[in-house]
Amino acid sequence: MIDQRIEIIEGDITKLAVDAIVNAANEMLLGGGGVDGAIHRVAGPQLLEECLKIGGCPTGEARLTQGYHLPARYVIHTVGPIWAGGVDNEDVMLASAYRSSLALAVQNDIHSIAFPSISTGSYGFPMERAAPIALRTVRDFLATNSTLQRVIFVCFGEAAHTLYLRFYNALHIT
Repeated sequence: MIDQRIEIIEGDITKLAVDAIVNAANEMLLGGGGVDGAIHRVAGPQLLEECLKIGGCPTGEARLTQGYHLPARYVIHTVGPIWAGGVDNEDVMLASAYRSSLALAVQNDIHSIAFPSISTGSYGFPMERAAPIALRTVRDFLATNSTLQRVIFVCFGEAAHTLYLRFYNALHIT
């Protein structure tokens, strides 16, 4: 059942011992603020060195690196869209960022993955719009794939956690 494979928690994604955590990265994969900066700080300088070798990642796609000093074995870097008022294909690009991350996880035999709320920080995507896109995309992916056994949405703060739970329950994921 899909609902047994999805969790929504409030916490710090850099502390999770899962196969992979997803980094809401910028296109250059150089680290930055928010979750991106936190992941780079905890992982250590080797993460930036590996990211430099990759050479970037277009919006909606994903790239894989080692986790280095993180409890997670891998980091999947994905670039979500910058909010432009909903007129620049942002919904499609956000769903693509989640799907690309999930597909990369399956390609690398990853069974547990943790997501932040992609694009809802400095990229300005409204969380009320992003959460249902994220949840639907993951639900639909899990409906056709059994490799991933555990998908965790890691919310920063109680308000985000409550919002994700509300949309999760509204989707009737079963």
